[in-house]
Amino acid sequence: MAFSQENIENLNKQFKGIDPQEIISWAIANGNTPVVTTNFRPYEVAILHAVTDVDRDIPVVWCDTGYNTPNTYKHAEELISRLGLNIKLYVPKQTSSHRDAVMGIPHIDDPLHATFTEQVKLEPFRRAMEEHKPDVWFTNLRKGQTAHRDSLDVLSLGKKGVLKVSPFYYWSDTQLDAYLNERDLPNEHKYFDPTKVLENRECGLHT
Repeated sequence: MAFSQENIENLNKQFKGIDPQEIISWAIANGNTPVVTTNFRPYEVAILHAVTDVDRDIPVVWCDTGYNTPNTYKHAEELISRLGLNIKLYVPKQTSSHRDAVMGIPHIDDPLHATFTEQVKLEPFRRAMEEHKPDVWFTNLRKGQTAHRDSLDVLSLGKKGVLKVSPFYYWSDTQLDAYLNERDLPNEHKYFDPTKVLENRECGLHT
């Protein structure tokens, strides 16, 4: 599957306001090797529920930095069990205990922070994408999260021509709360990303 920027712009006009599961169904029908990525942050349950409702066997790539909160790990286990997620776990090549002893979590202004981010997030993610070689990548990116994400849309082209699909792109927290409440789905807000620290920073996966 290959799309031009013009194709994507036209499709985005059609998809604005469309039910997320219709978008997901379209993307799966037009792809060969779809994946959904997650870090089990707040509202991730929405994309996991919506995508697996269409394709229960889709690979769910989880790049675990090793620095998640206990609440996030418990939330992840609950969703894996409840939704029957086909989890594909990727972790850094060095344990968090080893890294803490020699580096810790560098401040975002420290040059070592780039090395830290490469080790705990970017390298495991590249490894995952290389192994799965997706042509469709489902994410829960939303407008208003960061300046970069405001420049995207429901559909965008990722690296190596991967079609990035964000079915909830225009949804607000209020809309997502309603989605979760209607389906009795749990959410988790005690989440920590050591590579971002600040909510409006990008971690490098989506740039």
